[in-house]
Amino acid sequence: MTTVGIPFDAVDFYAELALNNNRGWWAANAERYRTSVKAPLTRLLDDLAPRFGDAHLFRPHRDVRFSADKRPYKSEQGGLCLAAPGMGHYLRINADGLSVGGGYYPSGRDQLARQRAAIDSAGSGTELAQIVQALTADGFEVGGDQVATRPRGVPADHPRLDLMRRQSLVVLKNVGEPTWLPTADVVERVAEQWARITPLVEWLVTNVGPSLEPRR
Repeated sequence: MTTVGIPFDAVDFYAELALNNNRGWWAANAERYRTSVKAPLTRLLDDLAPRFGDAHLFRPHRDVRFSADKRPYKSEQGGLCLAAPGMGHYLRINADGLSVGGGYYPSGRDQLARQRAAIDSAGSGTELAQIVQALTADGFEVGGDQVATRPRGVPADHPRLDLMRRQSLVVLKNVGEPTWLPTADVVERVAEQWARITPLVEWLVTNVGPSLEPRR
């Protein structure tokens, strides 16, 4: 497929959805979702996949079975290219425009144990700290779940305490609605941002890897 960019209407779609998150509005705008959101992001991810890994577009519906929030649709459309199971480069479009990021959320306790051991180690831990410092200097925000104080057994003066507190590790940058968003340039623009995240993804693949726990 030839990417022609993400139309600005994708941003407008989610701004309007925020005020009309119901099945009636979605049904009336279903074709708009397909043409302004789903198809452009699918094409973009497919174009990026040869360089960054298998592409996956998330479902637009929320799982409301166990949630008090019964709004049926997500407030954003996300997608990613996987370098390893559960790890890779991420993008999303919502009412704030385009955001790019990457990292991982653990799917097994064994991953968190390996993550903390690698952060605790002087060599790999210092490497990660330098990667994260470079990304934050470049405008990325570090996110993911974290414990309130520190993990059990980790000293209060640990040189990488903030990273040791992390239970998952992701970075994200909002780039908004740049003029290149609805053009074919979006492929290389996203690729440039993802290339800056690649050292983090590679660190995670090398030092954490996918969960080895059997699926339940």
